[in-house]
Amino acid sequence: MDKNIVETIYRQKYKDKCLSLCKDTILSFLIDTLEILFPQMVQNSYDSVDDLSKSFDSIEKKLIYTLDCLTKELNYLPSEDIVNSFFNELLSIEAELTKDAEFILQQDPACQSLNEVIICYPGFYAIAVHRIAHKFYQLETPLLPRILAEYAHEKTGIDIHPGAKIQAPIYIDHGTGIVIGESTEIGKNCKIFQGVTLGALSVKRKYKSKKRHPTIGDHCLIYANATILGGNTIIGKNVTIGGNVWITESIPDNAQVYRKFKPEIEIIND
Repeated sequence: MDKNIVETIYRQKYKDKCLSLCKDTILSFLIDTLEILFPQMVQNSYDSVDDLSKSFDSIEKKLIYTLDCLTKELNYLPSEDIVNSFFNELLSIEAELTKDAEFILQQDPACQSLNEVIICYPGFYAIAVHRIAHKFYQLETPLLPRILAEYAHEKTGIDIHPGAKIQAPIYIDHGTGIVIGESTEIGKNCKIFQGVTLGALSVKRKYKSKKRHPTIGDHCLIYANATILGGNTIIGKNVTIGGNVWITESIPDNAQVYRKFKPEIEIIND
């Protein structure tokens, strides 16, 4: 091996780099945080407040270390209180997620218990990661919220941009293939099935700072593979969107939107 090649790679990739910015460090912080909030995920327990406090200290150190790495890698100057801001919001995040889990239990006839939701449901896991990622997005933390969101995407098949504003409770049913864009807004008590896209009409870079994705009102039901596009598209309250529809215009409150099929059926008798 040519030593010049090794030296070049070292200078470009390793010298003065913070290698702990890798996903493993960040995901360890995420997983530990979720397990503290929902010990059912790992059947975990703590014998005392002191034991739990040690775990909090551990995840706090991981977060501080990650922010330090972002500072070195991206010349990012984090707010001095970003760590405190996150942990001060942790109980609020937990309260929203508890609402989400309870809503799923109420809505899904196949679900037997709250523990089943927390342990088994990919939709709940995706929204749990999103609520953490969204907090960092609000704190204008670069890269970190996107890494968290893409981990949830990889794990569940549900792609939620950390910028999306999603009120609690929400029920993502099945979930595979759902895409929710950055400037999407979703109201309370909504239920969304697999394959739904809440996207933009254009992906041109010049629209980066504009609202590109739809707004969904409270108590909406969106069935599988529906596509709703555009920042000016507002779906009113109590709206039902049928499967496989394509929507680029606003829908008033209490409406039902569906695509009517009349397939030709051929019956062959021997």
